[in-house]
Amino acid sequence: MASWESPYILMVDRGGCTFVKKVRNAQRSGAAGVVIADNTCLCSDLECMNASENNTCETSEPIMADDGSGADISIPSFLMFKHDADNVKDQLVQDQPVQLEMSWSLPNPDDRVEYDLWSTPSDDVSKQFLLDFKRVSKALGDRAYFTPHQYVYDGIKTHCVNNDGENFCYNLCTNNGRYCATDPDNDLDQGISGADVVRESLRRICIWKHYGQQDGVGAVWWDYIAQFMERCDSPDYFMNESCVTDCYKHAKVDGAKIDQCIEDSGGLDKDVGNDLLDAEIAAQNERGVVVLPTAFINTAAMRGQLTASSVFTGICAGYAEGTTPDICDKCAGCSDVGECVANGGKCTTGVHAASSSGQVSTHTFALTMIFMAAAFAGVGYWHYNRTRDDMREQVRGILAEYMPLEDQDGAVAGGNGMDFAMKGGNTPLFS
Repeated sequence: MASWESPYILMVDRGGCTFVKKVRNAQRSGAAGVVIADNTCLCSDLECMNASENNTCETSEPIMADDGSGADISIPSFLMFKHDADNVKDQLVQDQPVQLEMSWSLPNPDDRVEYDLWSTPSDDVSKQFLLDFKRVSKALGDRAYFTPHQYVYDGIKTHCVNNDGENFCYNLCTNNGRYCATDPDNDLDQGISGADVVRESLRRICIWKHYGQQDGVGAVWWDYIAQFMERCDSPDYFMNESCVTDCYKHAKVDGAKIDQCIEDSGGLDKDVGNDLLDAEIAAQNERGVVVLPTAFINTAAMRGQLTASSVFTGICAGYAEGTTPDICDKCAGCSDVGECVANGGKCTTGVHAASSSGQVSTHTFALTMIFMAAAFAGVGYWHYNRTRDDMREQVRGILAEYMPLEDQDGAVAGGNGMDFAMKGGNTPLFS
């Protein structure tokens, strides 16, 4: 069978290898998009269950996400429920054409976008995103409401606490094994521990509660994150109280309020629950967060290798028609969104570089071309005159040395054969 000519949408069955590998292979074959047909029914889809010969089912929709190796993939991919995929396959088996449209859209109910970010203080991808997105979040102002979440493992569900109440996970957890995080350096004996990550997570939750929850911008929270990553993000200073206090000072955070918030929520030392961490665990279970970092824009999920540009583009797509902020129009096509925002909406890189409106005006282009033409003409004229004068001087020197001129009576004019050669102007060299 002859291969299809590009572009085409390729449908493949789920299973056998990762989502990323399937899409990469499809991209290399020339596909413009990939639809992955699920091979298991959702338990809630009774019609699919009745029609399927397989009695097993999935309680929730599987999550397609980058496993960290998909940076080279540029085509879109979707997962189609088994019930819908079977109907498409039936048409294809009968050699009937099937037309599919792949589109990605966000709910855009009004003139304000709500977006969440799930991360941990030790996640490298999250760190870079937070640094890059700080200026963007402030520029969006009250047109976007941000809520940061800290991903914490439920120690009871992951069996870090046995029936006798003993902590099996040691320094990975706080509250006697109730709240846990992975060890960033994979060394339980030294460096940053999982319990340290949980403690910093709770601190950030409290800072947001006091300095960001009301306006959804949280300028002080963003300043603290930047200060912490600059000063304390190393094994020696991660849980150094003096370093944290220094971050409080530079970010203008009231440390006493944060300490009281941590204590009032239940603390981290006793074998008791913590209200704020319990709320985070409940929220992440409700949203189905399993990949870090994960962003939700108007409830639509973005997972994997998040960048400031991709999240900014998603936010700008979430506004109701006619309500998009000016900063979106100016910087949406810029490859460095943070720099564009810092320049007041002037993009210097990407497809919209060279002007705040995203295009080079005809007037600016014409003036630039006229200036360049005039500059080249001026340089050319100067070079022509300079070369002509140099040649004249060389010829006069040769005549003065080898051919002294005489007057009509045969005597040397003025008694000096160099007199004529030293004359300038346009006097002819030969009579």
